[in-house]
Amino acid sequence: MTAAATVLLLGAGAAAGIVGSAGGTASLISYPALLAVGIPPLAANVTNAVAFVAAWPGSALGSRPELRGQGPWLRRWAPVAAAGSAAGATLLLVTPARIFDQVVPFLVAFAALALLLQPKISAWLAQRPGSGSRLLLPGGLIAASAYDGYWGAGAGVMTLALLMITTEQHLPRSNALKNMLLGIADVTCCAMFIAFWPIDWAAAAPMAAGFLAGSMIGPSLARHIPGHLLRVIVALAGLGLAIRLWAAS
Repeated sequence: MTAAATVLLLGAGAAAGIVGSAGGTASLISYPALLAVGIPPLAANVTNAVAFVAAWPGSALGSRPELRGQGPWLRRWAPVAAAGSAAGATLLLVTPARIFDQVVPFLVAFAALALLLQPKISAWLAQRPGSGSRLLLPGGLIAASAYDGYWGAGAGVMTLALLMITTEQHLPRSNALKNMLLGIADVTCCAMFIAFWPIDWAAAAPMAAGFLAGSMIGPSLARHIPGHLLRVIVALAGLGLAIRLWAAS
């Protein structure tokens, strides 16, 4: 790894950490940077996932006001996120990627549209408090975490949309909870990747350092940007990612 490549990955990790911890899609920045330094696509996906673990403690530090009192809720749903991520990582390790890759753009687009329409969807669900609504959070969290373990790009948009609809409509708090759940999911899948896949540590280390630094800044941005504006920005970024993934599939 050259010095220039190391600096590029450090900077890309910092930018991606800011974007991801503020509610956006970090992989829009970090994944292309890994490809740019010559890492093959599947190896870049795994390396990106391993490096992204460093954003977990950074976003936790940056989101302390929003996470105050949320420990019991997180302890309840952490095993669900971990189980979903383990299932997704297993799929990545044992199945060909091309079939799932054809579905991914539509999943990301669906999540982005759900986030864009979140106020109307939340109001609709509030009028129908049946078992289907109660199952939406556990079922959706398993699905989003499995997707995170398998591919990752857009998992933040999916999880944020799910939490905004089912749990917490205050966006900075939903974003903080999303960051913690994704952190749990990422630790789970990365433990499997490290055990069964050769990791490019020369690339992962500088990107992880950037993720750590950037993720401490992102929650502050989410706190100061108007919630409705940030929701629209994240949703539009998710739609852009979906179009990009669809064009590449």
